Amino acid sequence: MAANMKAVKLRIKSVQSTMQITKAMELVASSKLRKAKERAEVCRPYFETMHKTLADIAQSNTDFTSVYVKEAVNEKRCYVLIAGDRGLAGGYNTNLFKCLEAASKDQDFVVLPIGKKAVEYSKRNGFACVTESFSEIADISVADCFEMANLLCGEFKNGEFGHIDLCYTKFVSMLSQQPDAIPVLPLDDLTGENDTKDIRNLILYEPDASEVFEAIVPEYLAGLIYGAVCESVASELAARRTAMEAATNNAEEMIEKLNLHYNRARQASITQEITEIVGGAEGV
Repeated sequence: MAANMKAVKLRIKSVQSTMQITKAMELVASSKLRKAKERAEVCRPYFETMHKTLADIAQSNTDFTSVYVKEAVNEKRCYVLIAGDRGLAGGYNTNLFKCLEAASKDQDFVVLPIGKKAVEYSKRNGFACVTESFSEIADISVADCFEMANLLCGEFKNGEFGHIDLCYTKFVSMLSQQPDAIPVLPLDDLTGENDTKDIRNLILYEPDASEVFEAIVPEYLAGLIYGAVCESVASELAARRTAMEAATNNAEEMIEKLNLHYNRARQASITQEITEIVGGAEGV
């Protein structure tokens, strides 16, 4: 009985230590989440406007051709895979990888992984990588996104792949994060998403639409990547906060049950001792 009580006591201390860690991680994620959420919301208008501008140029001007617009001949795809740097975020990384697997099924593709978990996943599955230089999503800056965009545009124009897709987790709300794979280039993959046909012919571009288009595509791609990074960071923090909150609550419930079990065992031990004392006294 005493050995059993000692084991329960040690188990309680172990769960309490774990609960302290999960509670601390929950608080850290909560403190970072607010800023990350604001950054994600601030970024959205920029690349939405950029996307509309590109779609406008591509669909309203027929006097130029661009590899970024026409239907791809090369069906090979490049997925910009944006995952986290750490685990302990519920199904955040796993759900994203399942999304990639579904999107890339039966396809020839390469990946550009962003984040430690994305790099590890790509290596583990033997995926060909454009580069592994961006393995720390926490350190990704706007300049890094422009570097990635220029690299991708160069490979795209050289015919290394014919499609570019973003695979990231969209921040819907504090309790909802949605992994998704969206087409980025060529713009032929995005037909039908712009509703400004009635005003397109009124827009003039200097020096001309073709040069503006070629110059703006890398910025468009960099903006999309940066926006997806911001969305992913906010999603990871929200997922980690939710997971750690659930873990903390589970630890509290477990401690309550273990304390109840310990108190019952202690009460039974005391009762047994009293019974033995009384039995011994009666036998005298």
